[in-house]
Amino acid sequence: MWVAILLLAATVLGAGALVGVVPAARTTQWLKPMLAFSGAYLFALTITHLLPEALALLPAHPHRVGYWVLAGFFGQLLLEVFSEGIEHGHVHAPDAQERGRVPLLLLGALLVHSLLEGSILVKSGGSSEVGRNFYAVVLGVALHHIPAAVALVTLLRLRLGSFGRVWPWLLLFALASPAGLLFSNYVVLQQLLSTDAYAALLGFVAGTFLHVSTTILFETSPEHRLNWPKLGATLGGLLLALGVGS
Repeated sequence: MWVAILLLAATVLGAGALVGVVPAARTTQWLKPMLAFSGAYLFALTITHLLPEALALLPAHPHRVGYWVLAGFFGQLLLEVFSEGIEHGHVHAPDAQERGRVPLLLLGALLVHSLLEGSILVKSGGSSEVGRNFYAVVLGVALHHIPAAVALVTLLRLRLGSFGRVWPWLLLFALASPAGLLFSNYVVLQQLLSTDAYAALLGFVAGTFLHVSTTILFETSPEHRLNWPKLGATLGGLLLALGVGS
């Protein structure tokens, strides 16, 4: 459990720290293949682990899972109105009046997204596909956070003008998923597993993952041309997701 917490936090902090030492051109160069890799891994993980587990938890009412998936998918669409798509690496240059100001709405939306992701990481969950592949799902969340952390640090540096002023907000983001994990495993575990709440939570987060991962995969090839590095990264993410759960 603590390995998972350290991995989730260290991934965000490490990715954010790289922005301070790697030139922006180099960051852009490796970010798109990283996005393709994480998007493919997250999409495959959702299809092969999260959705089957959610359906298995509600065998008598599988259609309810579909409702929660839809809620998560369109809920993420609404959340991105405030987060501006930073979950999948988007950075919008700030206007003059935004410089020096912390984007609190954006940060709040990103923290909600991250807390939800951490909340499904229940190691002793139910039957349990997610429990058996706990670290595979942890890895998916961690990979997904790399481009988000890079985008967040890049944006905050543009707004605040100082790398030192970015760190408290990056640390807050780094702790959000671990906080969700701890809450689900040590505060509300029995309530989650003794009701339909865990199935609903899995379905909802699966919907958000489907939105984020498909957006990433579509946006990494907007020109619809064969790009070997992105294709290799996409296949690598797919194969890793299939391999970790086999």
